[in-house]
Amino acid sequence: MTAWNADTEAGASELGAVTVVEGSSFCISAHSGDVHAGGSQGAYYQDTRIVSHWILKINGALREPLVARNPTAFRAEFVGRAASADGRFESPLVVQHQRHVGSGLRDDITIRNYSGQTSTCEIELRIDADLADLFDVKGGRANSAETPVKKVHKNELHIEAAHPSGQRRGVAFRASGAKVSKDGLSFHVRIPARSQWSTSIIAIPLTNGEAPDEPFTETTALHHTTGVRRHLAWEEHVPRISVTDKNVEEVLARSQSDLGSLRIFDPEHPDRAAVAAGAPWFMALFGRDSILASYMSLMVDPNLAAGTLQTLAGLQGSKVDVDSEEEPGRMPHEVRLGITAGLSLGGTAYYGTADATPLFVSLLSELSRWGLGSDIIDSLLPHADRAIAWMEEYGDRDGDGFLEYQRPNEHGLVNQGWKDSWDGINFADGRMAETPIALCEVQAYAYAAYVGRSLLARAAGDTAVERRCADRAAALKEAFNETFWLPEKGYFALALDKDKKPVDSCASNMGHCLWVGIVDEDKAPLVAERLMSPEMFTGWGIRTLASDMGAYNPVSYHNGSVWPHDTALAATGLMRYGFVKEANRVASGLFDAAEHFGGQLPELFCGFDRGDFAEPVPYPTACSPQAWAAAAPVQLARILLRFDPDFTRNVLHLAPILPDSFGSFRADNVLLGRSRITVQATGSSGSVTGAPAGLELRSDPRPPLTGDLFG
Repeated sequence: MTAWNADTEAGASELGAVTVVEGSSFCISAHSGDVHAGGSQGAYYQDTRIVSHWILKINGALREPLVARNPTAFRAEFVGRAASADGRFESPLVVQHQRHVGSGLRDDITIRNYSGQTSTCEIELRIDADLADLFDVKGGRANSAETPVKKVHKNELHIEAAHPSGQRRGVAFRASGAKVSKDGLSFHVRIPARSQWSTSIIAIPLTNGEAPDEPFTETTALHHTTGVRRHLAWEEHVPRISVTDKNVEEVLARSQSDLGSLRIFDPEHPDRAAVAAGAPWFMALFGRDSILASYMSLMVDPNLAAGTLQTLAGLQGSKVDVDSEEEPGRMPHEVRLGITAGLSLGGTAYYGTADATPLFVSLLSELSRWGLGSDIIDSLLPHADRAIAWMEEYGDRDGDGFLEYQRPNEHGLVNQGWKDSWDGINFADGRMAETPIALCEVQAYAYAAYVGRSLLARAAGDTAVERRCADRAAALKEAFNETFWLPEKGYFALALDKDKKPVDSCASNMGHCLWVGIVDEDKAPLVAERLMSPEMFTGWGIRTLASDMGAYNPVSYHNGSVWPHDTALAATGLMRYGFVKEANRVASGLFDAAEHFGGQLPELFCGFDRGDFAEPVPYPTACSPQAWAAAAPVQLARILLRFDPDFTRNVLHLAPILPDSFGSFRADNVLLGRSRITVQATGSSGSVTGAPAGLELRSDPRPPLTGDLFG
């Protein structure tokens, strides 16, 4: 099978690249709209690059780029100036170029002649498709497909290649009025004075010679395509947010839009949306990423969490497979759509993750408190029980009560927590830990899973399961605080290594432990103090690794960078334990960082201190949009509102503590149960209108429910 994540970091994308994405399809181009061969640029469909070269020349010259923008995630607009036939410096020819991605690619080209004379244009579009698998492109490896074959067929350029799977992948290019050759498309046109010329260039992906359903055409109204219809429906469905602080308002609006663009749909269940990890390289279902992103976006749409859980449940492990690391009850780490992985969301899956399985149970418990139909919860309970069984039979490899990971092959992930880069788990002196490894946050997730399953059983009146899981949670909490705590350092060990020795680096993972409530009350102040120390908090967010650690590097993937989702979960933990001032400071820092990124937080950014750099420093290969990062501002808004519904107790908690800089906050059209409510807040006062009947509004924070995951 594919070495799923030999390199877990995003592949390189050229500076200034423009990305459009719809479902699992995406296109990366230069600022001009051209796609240059030899790098990561191109259009991708089902993880196969169907366009690897797309260069537009007018009168023998490239366009002079003027502007590029993304009005929506699936559409880009480029404006440039074309060379005139006579070579004059001030050319009157302006090129407007709109690109849409979906079941292929559609490029609408319009050339406007602003002169008082007719302009002659020789237009040449050089195109190619290497039909490379996304994994090969991302990893910088040689193309595993055979050499593509080109042929001109019925005014179309067809490019096809056989892949090791036995399938043929290809693409067909066409444009009305074009002269077609194996090198691309060309046009000879005369544009009258103060007039324009237009064409649409269509790229249709082919699988064994067949086009997808609903491919792009020259005449189909773009607002009728599936992607556009879904996007418009999403915009109508999500909350309408207004905040006095316009930066916060714009960040939250962008978060909602990005989450909509990152939805992927199972062909077997087209009405069921799950969250992909991030564009451009991770437009796939990732167990951990999708669960955490859908949890943090509950206030936007709890149906995302339901769809994610339902999709993962259909992929839950049923057998032992060393190659894919599948085990009975285990949730997948990653599901891919490409040549190496089959043609549906339910294609080949890789299961090398230690945390997706307990997180599945935790999210199901939280979702039960948001008023979704009991039929959804009840249908997923057997999967939660199988997940608990995996934790006990496979996750705990040596019977010590902790979950460990160690890959059973040579191609899977070496590290199987959220910091899954090869060097992500290390000691304070910089030495790397060796597997089997028990991560601190994975034990916290396991604790949350037991607590969550206990609460689900309580709601169902199943006292036996309730007591068993509550007892397991209590025992795990006691063992965790005894074994992982480093009293001489005042924080929790990052992990236990193969010899059960504490991995003593100071890392952000312990913020997740605060989030789920596994930390003893007497230790929480020390953890909070460490998270807010200058070594950890940059002023923009919390570093993944403290600056006084041996492996620290502010420009590393997991050893000193700032990940917005990680910071948001730590802020949630700070709020949970009553560190309100600290949580506010962290939230404000992350909203400030978002402003410098144009309202769109990236996957991660560099861990330089705010006092040293007036703006957060971008990380060179960060995904954007990325699900965790998009959901982080939504989660921050929720903890500042202290908005917590609990339909199992018929209460809704709203106890806002908004920073003065926020001013007033209002969210209309918030889905809660079967109702659409309005939430308003200013400072420490708040109100809800339209709440479901029988739901009592409380002005105090939601209390922990016996170690409740999200208390």
